[in-house]
Amino acid sequence: MIELDEEQQRPRAWFESLRDRICVEFERIEDEASDTPGRFTFTPWERSDPDGSPGGGGVQGLMKGRVFEKVGVNVSTVAGRFTPEFAATIHGAGDDPRFFATGISLVAHMANPHVPAVHMNTRFLATTKRWFGGGADLNPPIPYDNDTADFHAAMKRACDAHDPGHYPQFKQWADDYFYIPHRQVHRGVGGIFYDHLDGNFEANFAFTRSVGEAFLDIFPQLVRRRMDTPFNDEDKRRQLAYRGRYAEFNLVYDRGTLFGLKTGGNVDAILMSLPPVAIWE
Repeated sequence: MIELDEEQQRPRAWFESLRDRICVEFERIEDEASDTPGRFTFTPWERSDPDGSPGGGGVQGLMKGRVFEKVGVNVSTVAGRFTPEFAATIHGAGDDPRFFATGISLVAHMANPHVPAVHMNTRFLATTKRWFGGGADLNPPIPYDNDTADFHAAMKRACDAHDPGHYPQFKQWADDYFYIPHRQVHRGVGGIFYDHLDGNFEANFAFTRSVGEAFLDIFPQLVRRRMDTPFNDEDKRRQLAYRGRYAEFNLVYDRGTLFGLKTGGNVDAILMSLPPVAIWE
C-alpha cells in the first residue's frame, strides 16, 4: 500500500466512484439490448518500484457484450520514481523524479458501427507540482452531425460552468492532439483535452469532476440513439478500417500509453484501448 495525503485521496475516491457509476450505466444498456447481456469483470493488479518498494496499482474493468464489443474502464493509483530520462519530459519532475498519479481511463469499442467509439480519461498527478488533466473525445467510424454536435455541446457546458475560455482552448488542444500525422487525419471528431491544470486544486478538481459527469450524461444517450440502427457488411468494413487508424494513434502517439509503460503499469490495462478486431487495407 502507498500512503496518500488528502489531495491525493480525494481524486482517487472520485475516480473510483465515477468508474462504478459508468459501469452500472453501461450494464443497463446491455440489459436493454439482450437477454444475455455483457457484464464487467474486475481484475486488480499491483506494481513495485525497481527497488522493491510498494508502487500502488489499480483495477482493470473489462466488458465484452452485445452492445459494447469491448469496453475497458480502469482506475489506477501509482507512485514511485521516474527514470531520469522520462522525468525530464514530465511537468515538474525534472529536478525531482518522485511522482504520484491517480486516474480513470475508459475506451469503448462498439458492436454496431453506427455507434461511436469513445475515449475518456481524467487524472491527477503530483511531482514538484500538482495538476489535473484529461478529457473526452468521440471516435465514430460513421459520423453523424447531430451526435458530434451533442457531444461537443455537453463538453462545452462542462467547460463554461467553470471558465468560458476553457472550451475553445481545450477543443483546439484535442484537435491538435488527436491527430495522426503519418495519415494526415484526425482520430475522430474531437472533444476536449487539457493538461497541467495546476495552482488551484479545488477549482481544477471541480472542473475535472464536471468533465466526468458530462461524459456519463451524454455518451449513454448517443449509444441508445444508434445501437439498434441496421448495418451491413460495408458499414462493418468501415468500422474495422477505422479501428486500424485508432490503434495506430494509440501505439505511436498516445502519451497515456507511454506513461503507463514507462511507469511499470499493468500491460493488459494499458493496452485495453486497442480494438478487439481491426483491419488495414
